[in-house]
Amino acid sequence: MFAGAHTALVTPFSDKNTVDTESFRKIIDEQFAAGISGVVPVGTTGESATLSTEEHRRVIELAVKQTAKRGLVIAGTGSNSTHEAIDLTQAAELAGADAALLVTPYYNKPSQEGLFQHYRAIAESTALPLMLYSIPGRCHIQLEVDTVARLAETCPSIRAIKEAGGVTERVRQLKAGLPDDFEVLCGDDGLTLDFMKAGAVGVVSVASNLIPGPIADLVKAMLNGNLGDAEAVHAKYAELFEAFLKLDTNPVPIKAAMALAGKCLPKLRLPMVEMPDEKVSELKVTLSSLGLL
Repeated sequence: MFAGAHTALVTPFSDKNTVDTESFRKIIDEQFAAGISGVVPVGTTGESATLSTEEHRRVIELAVKQTAKRGLVIAGTGSNSTHEAIDLTQAAELAGADAALLVTPYYNKPSQEGLFQHYRAIAESTALPLMLYSIPGRCHIQLEVDTVARLAETCPSIRAIKEAGGVTERVRQLKAGLPDDFEVLCGDDGLTLDFMKAGAVGVVSVASNLIPGPIADLVKAMLNGNLGDAEAVHAKYAELFEAFLKLDTNPVPIKAAMALAGKCLPKLRLPMVEMPDEKVSELKVTLSSLGLL
């Protein structure tokens, strides 16, 4: 179901710090015109942590309406509160989303049993297909392979995992421990090639906000067995992937890049702040060298 390239959408803000719906719609249109398989509103890149509940729901509704069935809308509905995650997931289902992305609960640091019960409760509350999201660098916990396997066996609607731990071996472990139809997606642009070599079926991409066509081409090439074509795309944009990873915390660099390209303002919600001028200048050099400005 989830094979392909999916864009973890930025949430553009206006000068008044409200959601810039016009820019958001344009970004979505650019994604599907370039061949992206789906969009992921209000994930980490969409600054879900600093949107109000009303804004969160509204952004999902906007994404569903603007996508207009051109691809998947995988709504970010995770929370460190199971009750809140259920409410957001049910709201996404009501809005017409195709699936939900559920990050591991942050700050609480639940046990593996707690994680199992959390995800099972969400799965039992909705008919949406669900994608787990393991990102230990942010949440300080990891969904163990045994827990993912237990969830896959217990909850048929849990169909995939976005693996953002930065370790290719995890893909092999997940593929070995899970049913053949359970899908693994990469959560780091710079690792998409290696993850797909190890058995992943796509990516939830940050870079595709800016370069949707190349990311879509890379994933399609891998799915079609055209390794050389995929490697050529990866080699061309490797410096950009590295810049997004190293210059600042996501989504700060991608917001800066989108602003430089004239797609939205670089504004973020506190406590996230814009990159300093020297880093913006460094990013501008990278973008210029790739013909993106």
